[in-house]
Amino acid sequence: MVGNVQITSADGGVFDAYLATAASPRGVAILLLPEMFGLTPAMTEAADGFAQDGFTTLVPNLFWRGPNPGTLAYEGPERDIAHKRLDAMNSELAVADIGAALAAFRAIRGVPDKVVAVGHCVGGRLAALAMGATDLAGAVSYYGLGISRQGAELATIRGPIQLHYGLADPYVPVSEIEAVKAHAAGNPNIEILEYDGAGHSFCNPYRPMFSPVDATLVRARTVTLLERLAQTGA
Repeated sequence: MVGNVQITSADGGVFDAYLATAASPRGVAILLLPEMFGLTPAMTEAADGFAQDGFTTLVPNLFWRGPNPGTLAYEGPERDIAHKRLDAMNSELAVADIGAALAAFRAIRGVPDKVVAVGHCVGGRLAALAMGATDLAGAVSYYGLGISRQGAELATIRGPIQLHYGLADPYVPVSEIEAVKAHAAGNPNIEILEYDGAGHSFCNPYRPMFSPVDATLVRARTVTLLERLAQTGA
């Protein structure tokens, strides 16, 4: 089942989210945090796919606070709008909105208490940030932007987190990946996974850098983490 959910933020605003409900839900659900273009078909179809595998998924619109809150096109003038609203995003408010979405998600009948954030692009960074501010069971980041900005906080993250990076990504260069590794050193909860030749958005079938082989591997690794959490809670 799919549908839309209305979420009330901590400061009284209301924003929407796309819900894909699993017919036979497993012991963990997914909060899918979108790329900078919003609730694109790539995001909603990914949610549908996870739901088909038994993981009920909610995709919140984290861009609702800006003047252009809707879904934007990958190319043309709307691409520039997407970049501008990304630059203007307040990360603290976005993480607070993730907390509100998490609470609303858990209040839906049949949704388990264990929820993992899976984020694309800016959603990947927000997934990592939210690990320190909410009680998410885990997080998965696909080519997350600027995660190294968390600095020493990365060493203190509790709960499993996967960080997936393409080594040919102009927006997340190797220097950023190395900085993340340095900050995360010694934290066994953080798994950093690299993909030779993969560019930005390589898990998105609507983007030119889509890599079916790498995307399949990323999804399999994501599901492995979800299954481990569903079965053992570890």
